[in-house]
Amino acid sequence: MARIVFADDGIVFDGSTPEKSPLGGVESSLVNLVEELATRGHEVLVRNMCTAPSLHKGVDWAPIHGEHQYANIPEEADLYVANRGDKLIDLMPYAKRTVFWIHNPAKFLLKWRYLKKLWKVHPAIIFIGDYHLSTYPSWAPGGDRIVIPYGIPDLFRRANPSLQVPAPRAVFTSNPLRSLDWLLNQWRDKIQPRVPGAELHVFSGSATYGSVGDAKSQTMQKVLDQARALADKGVVLRGPVPKAQLLEEFREARVLLYRGDLNETFCLAVGEAQAMGVPSVVEDLGSMCERVVNGMTGFVADSSENFSTSACRLLLDDDLWQTQHKAALKLQRRWGWSEAAQEFEKLIP
Repeated sequence: MARIVFADDGIVFDGSTPEKSPLGGVESSLVNLVEELATRGHEVLVRNMCTAPSLHKGVDWAPIHGEHQYANIPEEADLYVANRGDKLIDLMPYAKRTVFWIHNPAKFLLKWRYLKKLWKVHPAIIFIGDYHLSTYPSWAPGGDRIVIPYGIPDLFRRANPSLQVPAPRAVFTSNPLRSLDWLLNQWRDKIQPRVPGAELHVFSGSATYGSVGDAKSQTMQKVLDQARALADKGVVLRGPVPKAQLLEEFREARVLLYRGDLNETFCLAVGEAQAMGVPSVVEDLGSMCERVVNGMTGFVADSSENFSTSACRLLLDDDLWQTQHKAALKLQRRWGWSEAAQEFEKLIP
């Protein structure tokens, strides 16, 4: 059994948060990973911006700050995982091994406050996909460069999927600032007019992103207002929901529509839908081609026109939907947090 310490100084959350409210992909991934490592017998401690100490599913959660900033970081660990923040990288000099887990395109590491600590500590850097790895220049500092994809939660991998072909209901479950406005225009002009009775349910809003979402809420609201104004075109603004409810919504979904984004280094939104057998239509942006098997579990479109055409095909063609639904269930449930945790265990000295 190893002692593993995770540190995060982003938004406020703890292990119980996903059971009560929506949570962003980075935070929910940390929760899933630490719980899986605890299940595997390790002593797992998380020091983050949570409001009070707690023991949840075998994981020791406590605030990262005490009387002084970062005062509650333990002195020793077999493995120390600094999660995305530059101030965390050198907080555990006596850890047997330090790794730096990042989630966004890696060019942000080229700022001096990151570079100096990456040179000093030389931690292994954990990337979450091949596209993600490609965003960090070969000359930049750091230790080993290791790709460990996010796991898809068992909640989606093991759930019973839809038992019948759904009605023509599309879903969007990502950040509203990631091309939802573009999708709404596609829906209004090129998809909904060609599919009688089609609906687009939008599960999106600022609540998922904590204080970060609050800072961008006005910009997000403009896009959400655009969605609200298209009610007569079958657009239904639902807002973000907890994972357990999202699972039920995927059973009613015919297709997930998401253009993608160059900042998308994994995309749990698409991964979760695919694991539930929901075909997805995306464009070849960021990591989208790593989530969707083009022509088998959905379509990776090379243009706006192909995007809308592919969406219409899946909304209208029952046989095509059945084929891609079955392929998604067969191919997209293979990698979960158990597999990801095994890769993190290989980092323990």
